[in-house]
Amino acid sequence: MRRSGWLSLAHGVVLALFGCALLWLAHDQFWLLAGAFSGFLVVAPVLATSLYALSRALERGEPIGISTIALTWTRWQYSRYAVHGGYWGMVRFGLLLSLAGTGWVLTSAALITLLAPQAVHTPMDFVRQVMLAPGGYLFELWLTMGALMAAPLFASSVVAMPLLLDRRVDVLQAVLTSWQAVLTNPVPMALWAALLMGLTLIGMATAMLGLIVIVPWLGHASWHAYRALVNAGNLPERLPPEV
Repeated sequence: MRRSGWLSLAHGVVLALFGCALLWLAHDQFWLLAGAFSGFLVVAPVLATSLYALSRALERGEPIGISTIALTWTRWQYSRYAVHGGYWGMVRFGLLLSLAGTGWVLTSAALITLLAPQAVHTPMDFVRQVMLAPGGYLFELWLTMGALMAAPLFASSVVAMPLLLDRRVDVLQAVLTSWQAVLTNPVPMALWAALLMGLTLIGMATAMLGLIVIVPWLGHASWHAYRALVNAGNLPERLPPEV
């Protein structure tokens, strides 16, 4: 973050503003708010792609600038190796994550609608009818179901996006590599998942201001986690897009 300066912090500012916009638009509509922030968390690995690109360039001793970010988001599809899961592989993977997030919101809504003593329409309804329901188990059941659904998403994505950026692999190969990294290192990866979720929630709880630092911090850290977990030396390298 120190070496990339404002380029890193700009990611945090953009996502913090995006989070504030979601909160303003859906502050009194619980399911819209839950869906928006669930989708935000699920596709976070995709949103951090240009942070991975900055980390990669710094690791290789290459100059970084606004063009590093712009080319990552706009020119990767023109790579001669795009057929090997390049830019569009990232887009497809992001869409799959979005569908998974939508599935979680629908399943969550079905569970709460079925078991809550009264209808839940606003965030305060959720607090009263689910979190603080006397003698109930719905909140614990909701958290357990969320953890069970989040675990395979985390396992599928924790190193998949940096790998897609760095090497000429397709989505399936990236997902299988991510699963292998998690199954080989279950305890450290469980701690890593808890840190990702905990720090993100702290950023949201600080009126989104904490995200300005936390988003780039976790984005750069995720790149280094990928480099520590995956021996990609035997995979063909994906060269950055040219101007």
